[in-house]
Amino acid sequence: MTDYKPMWQGLGLDLAAHDQLLAVLGQAYTDTYLSQAARPEGMGYFDFVMSEVHGLRIKELRDAQEAGRKVIGTFCVFVPDEIILAADAVSVGLCAGAEFGFAEAERLLPRNTCSLIKSFYGFKLNKVCPYLEATDMVVGENTCDGKKKAYEIFRDVQSNLYVMDLPQTKTPRGRDLLKAEYRRFMTELERLSGVTITAERLKKGIERVNSRRRALHRLAQLRAADPAPISGRDALLINQIAFYDDPERFTDAVNKICDELEAQVAVGAGVTAKGAPRVLVSGCPMAVPNWKLAAIVEGAGGVIVGEESCVGERGTRNLVAPAGDDLESLLDAIVDRYFQINCAVFTPNEARTEDIVNMTREYKADGVIHYSLQFCSPYLVESYRVEQGLIEQGIPVLRLETDYSAEDVGQLTTRVEAFLEMLRK
Repeated sequence: MTDYKPMWQGLGLDLAAHDQLLAVLGQAYTDTYLSQAARPEGMGYFDFVMSEVHGLRIKELRDAQEAGRKVIGTFCVFVPDEIILAADAVSVGLCAGAEFGFAEAERLLPRNTCSLIKSFYGFKLNKVCPYLEATDMVVGENTCDGKKKAYEIFRDVQSNLYVMDLPQTKTPRGRDLLKAEYRRFMTELERLSGVTITAERLKKGIERVNSRRRALHRLAQLRAADPAPISGRDALLINQIAFYDDPERFTDAVNKICDELEAQVAVGAGVTAKGAPRVLVSGCPMAVPNWKLAAIVEGAGGVIVGEESCVGERGTRNLVAPAGDDLESLLDAIVDRYFQINCAVFTPNEARTEDIVNMTREYKADGVIHYSLQFCSPYLVESYRVEQGLIEQGIPVLRLETDYSAEDVGQLTTRVEAFLEMLRK
């Protein structure tokens, strides 16, 4: 990677701690990805993006700011990229996938706070995330109770935090709340950027994000083939990079690798043996560099063929439907699209179990692993109903609860190996 230390210094990072984080990230990436025996050639682009994730991509964000554009950092798929792009701003996902700086985070948060929340606190308090430091606005969202309360304190250390309220029920009143919050967000982006969001601008934003989703849908459909043309690890990485990369460049790269994978499927080639145990992973999102479960499953001889996750199909499933040409109609279409996301914060949430069952069948999965982060109450509580719903449909399921550390890798490996052995019978 190019030496970007002068730029990092300008962001106020702790360079020693940042170097330590990059070393951890680099080693995890080498162990998880570069050690794979067979990978599509098109993964070379995504390997390059990861090698420059704290370098060239950060420079691109700084260059955009020099040109007068604003950088908007987000944590959640409920934050509408369409509106951010309509304000001629840049949307980037923020750091929240590693056990780094937890001791500092626990000075402000209870120890039994989920790893995702402690992670973005740790990255901020240790000054190791250039994305956080490069933003003009960080968008928090009131999803789970942990985030709601954590943002109250996070504002003390991240002065440009903007918090968006979200509904907890799929009711007309809940939809009205979502629309009001998206309208308020649009007004705040206009104030920050100095750009008036017109119907034409919003329509272009919708088209750009829909194109990215279509490419990811194409990739997802190819994973239904047996043998699988791409590993779950590589597919997860692509979905993770979707939050960081330039939308058009990313969309082009995904479509190119899909061209390659389609050719492999046509001749019956794949990265695993035909008949390898096929697993759908459901539950909490996995942000970079959270590759632990994927490495365990595929290291044990299984293959992950889909993710019912915000970093996966739940976050990208639906397109914004065609609407009228006026701003109000376009905003309604955006609200309708995001209101279909079946996050565990909603109650009741039977539709999420239906999604998991449908994905299991569509991608020809032999079983489901329900993945929950420790202390993530929405997914931990909901895992019971998901398990019961899958059992009723005759679908094998394994519930796992873990964190970002490597301490439980041995235990998880034993349980996953036993589950895969059951699927082989």
